[in-house]
Amino acid sequence: MESQGARSKILKKIKQALKSPVDLPFPEQVNDSPIFTPTNQELSIHFAQNFTELLGKFVYCADDGELVHQLSSLIKAKQWEKIYSIESGWLDDMSTFQFNPVTTDDLANCDASITLCEHLVARTGTIVLSSQQLSGRASSIYAPIHICIAYTHQLVYDIADSLDQFKRDIDFLPSMISYATGPSRTADIEKTLVVGVHGPKEVYCFLVDKMTD
Repeated sequence: MESQGARSKILKKIKQALKSPVDLPFPEQVNDSPIFTPTNQELSIHFAQNFTELLGKFVYCADDGELVHQLSSLIKAKQWEKIYSIESGWLDDMSTFQFNPVTTDDLANCDASITLCEHLVARTGTIVLSSQQLSGRASSIYAPIHICIAYTHQLVYDIADSLDQFKRDIDFLPSMISYATGPSRTADIEKTLVVGVHGPKEVYCFLVDKMTD
């Protein structure tokens, strides 16, 4: 009973605070200008450099036909026999290029997963995913290998640009936005970097040079 009373008091104070928000004490100190100066490089080159520095594997494709060729070659070279992907619309489009990988519905035991993405952040080499995608929350983090398919019109410079793009495109933020920067890693044990501990051990990004419709 005592804990419920304390909870009620806290919630009451939060409601009161929301009704009467306090003005910023030093509004002149708020700076809305970008912290990082945009690069003069093409965003695709900037992204590729930062992504590969973070141990990501980057593949540039001139069009969808080259994408299918490069992706099929990778799957064959790695001898992957169980590809997980629920990007049904994209897979249907790629079938016109004779791309029909052996797929599986078993995410836990797949060789690799293929997803699309929302954006690519050039400054940090980050892949942006969200809950509004068909792939959902698990496809990009549960599989041992994550393959992301992206298009050049999805490139943005910084994370703030990604958030602004969400608001322009759908006028709200999804319930989950994931900013994945390279394969999972940790240096908690004796400051030794270990890759692939709590997520995919390898991340591929296939960037297709395709303009918006």
